[in-house]
Amino acid sequence: MLRSQFRPLAAGVSAFCQSSLRLAALRGYATQVRSNHDSDASTALSGAGSQADYEPVKMRTYKPRTPGLRHLKRPINDHLWKGRPYLPLTFPKKGHGKGGRNNQGVITVRHRGGGHKRRIRTVDFERWAPGPHLVERIEYDPGRSAHIALLTRKANGKKTYIVAAEGMRAGDVVHSYRQGIPKDLLDSMGGVIDPGVLASKTAWRGNCLPMHMIPVGTNVFNVGSQAKGGAVFCRSAGTYATVISKEEETREDGSKVVTGRFVVVRLQSGEIRRVSKDACATIGVASNVMHHYRQLGKAGRKRWLNIRPTVRGLAMNAFEHPHGGGRGKSKGNRIPTSPWGTPSKGGFKTRRKNNINKWVVTPRVRNMGKRRDKKTA
Repeated sequence: MLRSQFRPLAAGVSAFCQSSLRLAALRGYATQVRSNHDSDASTALSGAGSQADYEPVKMRTYKPRTPGLRHLKRPINDHLWKGRPYLPLTFPKKGHGKGGRNNQGVITVRHRGGGHKRRIRTVDFERWAPGPHLVERIEYDPGRSAHIALLTRKANGKKTYIVAAEGMRAGDVVHSYRQGIPKDLLDSMGGVIDPGVLASKTAWRGNCLPMHMIPVGTNVFNVGSQAKGGAVFCRSAGTYATVISKEEETREDGSKVVTGRFVVVRLQSGEIRRVSKDACATIGVASNVMHHYRQLGKAGRKRWLNIRPTVRGLAMNAFEHPHGGGRGKSKGNRIPTSPWGTPSKGGFKTRRKNNINKWVVTPRVRNMGKRRDKKTA
């Protein structure tokens, strides 16, 4: 009697276990989870402020088969090239340059050394070559946080590396307009430059334009500062600048012409500065926008990245650090200082007061070591 009663229950339990095993087999080792910073990331990318517009941050996590995998989180970048880089555009990074030393062999940057063997990718930050370029693939670059794209110029087949824009994929076609507007594009507008039509044909993701051709309000990265130089601002992962204003005048036919020498842009730090109207900029946002959400998971992964441990001054001997020595955890009633005796809290000013950056319109907010007030940020 009892067996007949428990037989349906046992059958139900076995069926549930089988279904769980099937789900586990389909699930695999990776999962996509939602972190606590979802709203911040989606607001930064889309500019939306409502709760309904938030999109989850997708990160790849792993089953904790080892302690190093328990806290490992990585951005999902399945579109990256799995093979080796294009070797003619690389050279090996060897010698004492990996140890934070200068040309005299003296350590000028601490906590550097070791790391995985790697090659430096030669990235084109100037993009003077005009014409269409085909995106062959998107690659990981160990020398920077953003991804890079391998381009092939359709005119002669020459290959170059550039910093990839977010959303750029293999098969895309990008252009550079640093040397001027092509004749066929000018003829398609009837020989007269219409800013609206010109922007609709040129201001596309991944295209490189001089600053005076970019519409106001556009997000750009790889921003230059001089007319003949390369990009110097907004080159790391997920960074961008916004074009604030241009000195323009409207002619009788309704067309607008840039009369000033500079274009005003706002950087992500809040700094507003002037750059040359002929400086270069790439439309879009630098790739790998989820880079700052990653968690390395273990100390060894830091060592692979050429970063050595940081030891507290309190744990050192007296001759190694001003906080070292003594009995117990004591720094001897001394204000927090660096190993060289300069104050380490609130910053140590070394800039001359008369050395003012004339290109900065509004400097970024500096809180001198204090936490920024969220209400005023």
